[in-house]
Amino acid sequence: MTVSRLASREQSFAERLKMAGPRCSSKVRLIAFIALFVALFATGSATAQVPLLIWTSESLPPLASPAAGHITSNDQLNAYLTSAFSSGSHTVLLFLQDKLSKDDFTVFGGVFGNKQDSAFQNLEAVLQSSSSSVTLPALEWSGSSAVLPLLKDKLGVSPLPVDADTLSELTINASVNNLLLISLPYCTGLQKSCKEVLHINDEIIGKVLSIVKAKNVLYTAVYTGVQPSRVISETSVPNQPVGRSLLQAVVADVSPPIMFNVSGSPCIMLWAQNLNISFTSTSPWLDLATQTPSLAGSLCNQTNSLTVLMLISSFAMSQRFYPGSARNWFTLDSVQLQSSGQTASFIGSRSIYAPAEYSFHCQSVNSFDQALLVPNNTNQNTSQWRLNFINFQIQGFGLGNGTNFSYASDCAGFFSPGIWMGLVTSLVMLLILVYGLHMIMQLSTMDRFDDPKGPSISVPQSE
Repeated sequence: MTVSRLASREQSFAERLKMAGPRCSSKVRLIAFIALFVALFATGSATAQVPLLIWTSESLPPLASPAAGHITSNDQLNAYLTSAFSSGSHTVLLFLQDKLSKDDFTVFGGVFGNKQDSAFQNLEAVLQSSSSSVTLPALEWSGSSAVLPLLKDKLGVSPLPVDADTLSELTINASVNNLLLISLPYCTGLQKSCKEVLHINDEIIGKVLSIVKAKNVLYTAVYTGVQPSRVISETSVPNQPVGRSLLQAVVADVSPPIMFNVSGSPCIMLWAQNLNISFTSTSPWLDLATQTPSLAGSLCNQTNSLTVLMLISSFAMSQRFYPGSARNWFTLDSVQLQSSGQTASFIGSRSIYAPAEYSFHCQSVNSFDQALLVPNNTNQNTSQWRLNFINFQIQGFGLGNGTNFSYASDCAGFFSPGIWMGLVTSLVMLLILVYGLHMIMQLSTMDRFDDPKGPSISVPQSE
């Protein structure tokens, strides 16, 4: 959601808060500040930003509430600090946290009525009791915090790093400017959760303020971050596609099929995701699909096709007419593999076949597991050679679609053994049910019954 879409809603909320005026309690104002954090967090500005809280035991110059979605620039903060520290001496407590963002308040601040679970209980209490406070939900951040250099310039003193223990022993001269720096850590995700770290920081803030109040020193406290804990980027609308689109994974580039052309027209087409070969049962697979094919020696005619492909000597195909189906069928007769002067042959005509005008496709064609390519080796040296083709498709005849395969005849039949078992079992159960219903329908009752008030029925025992 962009800033422009939420501007009117947040602006009306700010106007209603301003109209409440003095009737609005400090607790309500605190809730309003945190709600403004929520609204600004939901807009997701493309500029990195950190929140800034200022409260004092004296008084601060008035500052108009920032417009919804407004990001306070460093120049605007410089102008405000100039008016706040232009006269008199000031003791400034700078609580500088390593990282801080608006969503730290929304996630861990108990903004939805769950106050007892808030990680900022001391901070909320001091904002409620403070006579004057200023909240900047979004202060511009451009690589480093500008708050410490600005305070150093306005007060004319160097920051003095302190903690709760050293502060109790420190003597503060209220007649001169003082800049006390209290560094606060942020969660790293290794030992403590972010909520625990922010709760400890909140206790440190409460302890430091108690020590300063015990010394009867008027102070101005500033709570901000060195850098944002989370940066939310907003991609510009023109870079996004207009309208709805499917959130689907990007499909990897698919290599084109291997084609052998005769007279400028494709005659044989072969494609596989992987053409794996192995020369022993333990040797790694060699994928020929990743290599540049060499089709020297390939040929095709009306009845036979031969594809020569690198180490694979040939894919030999043939087609013939079968009177039973009244159509031509082609078969992959053999695949020959050559290496180091030795040749291994694999027969595929029993399982790899399709109508001549179709192509053949199979998810897995191998020579060792439910083999479609049956080894036909008499040489003991080649008996361990293996083939494994993944997502294999081939066509050697009837390429009438140009550079596209024809309709594929898949090796996986429509009726698998599991389907046949289910159909047969269902049929047997249906026959048993029909027979049972038939027997029940053939049951008949007696057509005569004995009347207790009348004479009994006499049944002759013999004729």
